[in-house]
Amino acid sequence: MRLQQFVLGDLMVNTYLLWDEETLEAVCLDPGEPIQEILTEIKKMKLKLKYILLTHGHCDHILGVNELKAKTGALVLIHSADSSMLTNPVLNLSSLLGAEVVVNATDQLLVDGDILCLGAQMLKVNHTPGHTPGGITITTPGLLFAGDVLFAGSIGRTDLPGGDQEALIGSLHRLLQYPNETRVFPGHGLDTMIGREKLVNPFIKNMVGQ
Repeated sequence: MRLQQFVLGDLMVNTYLLWDEETLEAVCLDPGEPIQEILTEIKKMKLKLKYILLTHGHCDHILGVNELKAKTGALVLIHSADSSMLTNPVLNLSSLLGAEVVVNATDQLLVDGDILCLGAQMLKVNHTPGHTPGGITITTPGLLFAGDVLFAGSIGRTDLPGGDQEALIGSLHRLLQYPNETRVFPGHGLDTMIGREKLVNPFIKNMVGQ
């Protein structure tokens, strides 16, 4: 599995492009805007973008969806509990930023445990609510794409519409079950590791062992 990261937009969302080196089938996680860097990498590596995969429905994570789908034909995937955010600027928070972001099409609604295939590579969908009702994390051996659930040294906020502190704690407990050497790629900021967050993240240090 190959991985390329992009940091896009004023809110510096982490957008990830993953692909299978044999088939060149690819997925783009949380396409921010502008998408030109993503399209350039797809062309350079001769990738076949199969999925546009959204960890949740907040506007900074979906800004590039419509253009990327129009340019590549990839399928747009989001958890069922966040699907309404794609068509509601109030729910996806874009109205607060003076914009009206609406995703034109959703092709597949995800549920916990879904498996997505890129050639021989498999990505597992984990429903990890708390930041949003339909927040998901994506895992493949040794890698965890955390959306806005877990960050290096911090955790997702729950004071926005749809946030749920208790649900987020449950989701964090689930993520802490992964091996310490698992690399974590969050929706914003630097990547980290599960073991490191157990040791230094002030929000989850007291959760270890509970």
